[in-house]
Amino acid sequence: MTASASTPATAALSADATTTALPADATTAETWSPDTTTPDTTTDTTTADAEFDRQVQALLDAGYPALAGLGEPAFRALFAPLRAQARRARASAAGRIPFTVVVTSALVTADVALPVVRWKSTTGWTEFSSDELAGFRPIPEVEVPDAPVYLIADVDTGEATLDVRAKDALPLILTSGRTPLTIDEGVTLLALFPGILKERNAFFLPGSRCGDKRVTALWISKGHPRLGWCWEGNPHTWLGSASAAGRHTS
Repeated sequence: MTASASTPATAALSADATTTALPADATTAETWSPDTTTPDTTTDTTTADAEFDRQVQALLDAGYPALAGLGEPAFRALFAPLRAQARRARASAAGRIPFTVVVTSALVTADVALPVVRWKSTTGWTEFSSDELAGFRPIPEVEVPDAPVYLIADVDTGEATLDVRAKDALPLILTSGRTPLTIDEGVTLLALFPGILKERNAFFLPGSRCGDKRVTALWISKGHPRLGWCWEGNPHTWLGSASAAGRHTS
């Protein structure tokens, strides 16, 4: 699939797409509660500050400081330089999230984080071990900040790329001037917006690869949020490819 502006998939990156039904193994989540809804696309300083504080507090409440081996004040202080970027962040289209803070695997790996990600009365899981996850690195087109935490802006879970193969969605994302999400980014996004797999769609994380044809993805499996993988050449009506406009540290 080409990434020219005239292709339907390229045009759909900025247009609303119809969400298709999930297979039996990809059941939907409950509707977001008010404190986990997507911030307004036109955030002002007060709204951005409130959402920024909510996100950091959500990580504290989930127990991230202990998982990172830090006290709460030290953990909270890591995010302070990101507040200015949160205030500047905007969603470029309806349904996109203006910003999300990210906790990297340098602090908490995905296999450790997922069991504290709450969904209904259950938690997340993955079949990957820590060693396996370490083999998934940012692809050459993705420049991840050298920092334990950072912020991603204008986040999209890829509804427009539903039923598009991950190998074809990647050039569409890059051509549109966006960047594919990594495992760390996807897991933190899920921790902060636990209802996202219902309100949007399940999604690939094509920014992290391990050198083979597998692409990691997040979906609901057997009643739990799951970090698994699918082949890069297989399209799925229930899987899009997640992306953001950029990454920021201060």
